[in-house]
This record gives sequence, structure tokens and C-alpha cells, in this order.
Amino acid sequence: MDKITIIVPCFNEQEVLAALYEKLQRVISTVSGCEFTYLFINDGSKDGTLNIMRDLSKRDRRVSYLSFSRNFGKEAAMLAGLDYADGDAVIIMDADLQHPPELIPEMVEYWRQGYEDVCAKRKNRNDESFMKKHLTRIFYDILECGSKVPLQRNVGDFRLLDKRCVGALRLLREEQRYTKGMFTWIGYKKKEIFFVPQPRMAGKTTWNYWSLINLALEGITSFTTVPLRLTSLLGLFVSFVAICYMIYVFFGALIYGDPVAGYPTMLTVLLFLGGVQLLSLGIIGEYLGRVFNESKQRPIYIVDEYNQKKLFYDGQRPVREKP
Repeated sequence: MDKITIIVPCFNEQEVLAALYEKLQRVISTVSGCEFTYLFINDGSKDGTLNIMRDLSKRDRRVSYLSFSRNFGKEAAMLAGLDYADGDAVIIMDADLQHPPELIPEMVEYWRQGYEDVCAKRKNRNDESFMKKHLTRIFYDILECGSKVPLQRNVGDFRLLDKRCVGALRLLREEQRYTKGMFTWIGYKKKEIFFVPQPRMAGKTTWNYWSLINLALEGITSFTTVPLRLTSLLGLFVSFVAICYMIYVFFGALIYGDPVAGYPTMLTVLLFLGGVQLLSLGIIGEYLGRVFNESKQRPIYIVDEYNQKKLFYDGQRPVREKP
């Protein structure tokens, strides 16, 4: 019998967690030949999410949970789920029911046909604003320009991963993570199935434009050096224009003399060059910051509690239960 773990990262999801569990129960009961388990990850929630997880684990032996010592972010929560999951495959999904559990039987069917990464792809982005849709398109265009690996558009974290994919993802221990790109980077046989995201059942999304911009920066700086190359090309272009302008001024002075004029032009050029320099330093700083963060080699997450047990770290050794 196939064993599949459903990984659900959670942050302040007390209003939907019980409903998600009940819906998953109904769906997995229709899948034959599979033993499903649940792994909920509490990513530093401030509400009653952790208490609901504890209650579910007491009621159902198939339910396990992790609780972080603070909020480390969804990317870290997904990695923790992959680290602690066992079995033949995992399914990663959100807790807010925007990822329809009804797709799980179809995912399992394709997995049994030999696909190792069965991912859900949005049919459209009609539920998003005009600006968000176009910013998303620009983001993917930038990534595709510089990435050596073809990226999957409109494909998120909702997917079934074979244990081979899980093992490969566990090797990628970088602190600043863009997991959507990592899913593509590891390769393996993929299958996309279409779905329409559902409205949140309750609560408010924690994603805003600032969060999406940060995620986009993580993706761009993780998977392409195009911004650095564009900075170099921009420097060459500005230098070329400056040389041409210098030649123009030189011959103009020889032919027509050298009247005292051009203050607006000089000020404009100085401001333009200053802006280019600051932009270049900012781009270099983004990559340098990544190097700085990775060089510290801090753990990506810290687990405070695992299935009713408080945990602690003993030096560099793995997590242990306190004696």
C-alpha cells in the first residue's frame, strides 16, 4: 500500500484548519490503495492554530505536527515538512482551501502512471487585479531571460512529489529560498494539471504587494544573474554615450568656440549618472547580501514542539527530545 504524507504549512489558520481536515478526510477516503498521513507545520501562529493541531493529533493517529519557535516563513515551513515526512510521496498544499483537495485523486493517479512531480497549474488569473497579472508576467519574463532551466508559469506549491523529488529537495539547504524555482531545478518527470483557485474560506491573506515583491526578488536573485549583466551593459552604454558626447563637445569647441552654457544639460547628466550608480550598487548589494546570509550557515528553521514533545538542539547535533 502506498504511503502519502499531506504537508500543510499554517500561519494563523485557526478558522479554516478543522474544515480543511474534514474535507481532506472525505477526499482521501475515495482513494484506494493509499495510506494517508497528515503533517501540519505551525509557522509561529499567534492564534489557536497550534491548539487545533494538538487536538487533531490526539484524535487521529495519522496526524502529526511541527511547531516552530517563531515565524520563519512558508518556504522554511515547506522544507521542514519535507524533512520530517516519510513514505512514498508527499502532497504540499495551503491551509486556506484555495487549493482544492478534490485534485488529490487525480494527482495520485498520474503519480501511479510514473510521473514524479504532479503539480497544479492555474487555468487563469482572472481573480487578480490588472497590475498583479502584468507584474507576474514581467517577473516570469525576467526569470526566463536568464535562467538556464525552463520555469513553470502559474504553477505554485500545490503538488504531489515522489520520494525521489523529496530527497533531492532536502539537499538544497540555502537559507533564502525560492521553492517554486527549486521544484523545476531538480528536474524529474513532471505533469501539470489545471485548477481554479478557490476563495479563502475564512480569514485574510497575509500576502500583499510588498510580500510579492520580496518573493520576486528572491526568485530573481536565486536563479539568474541577469540583473548583474544588465548593470554591466548599462555601464557600457552610458560610457559609450559619454564618449560620444565628449567628442561632440570637443569638436563643437574647436569649430564654434567655447561659450559658457549648458548648466541644465550638465545637471541632468550628473543626476542620470548618479541614479545609474545607485541602481548598480543596489543590485550588487542584493547579491552580496545573499552571500552574507548564506555564509553564516544558520539553520533554516528551529522546531519548538513535535507531536506533544518539546524539542531542543544540542550543539550541531540533530533535534532531540529533552531528557
